[in-house]
Amino acid sequence: MPKMKTRKCVSKRVKKTGTGKYMHARAGGRHILTKKSAKRKRRLGQDGEIKKTEMNRLKAALPYGL
Repeated sequence: MPKMKTRKCVSKRVKKTGTGKYMHARAGGRHILTKKSAKRKRRLGQDGEIKKTEMNRLKAALPYGL
C-alpha cells in the first residue's frame, strides 16, 4: 500500500496547538482596513479555531498530522 499524501495547502495554512486544537488565520485582515473598526481589526489578527464539523476534512487532508 503506498503512502498517503499530505495536502500541502492545508499544512501551510493550519497549525496545531499544544492541546491538540487546529488554528487558522482569519480572513479579511489584509487590506481595506480603513473602514473596519479597531476592535474588528484586533479580532482579525487573532487565529481562529477550526470547527468540529470540519475536522473530518482536515484529518483526510493531513493523514499523518502536522
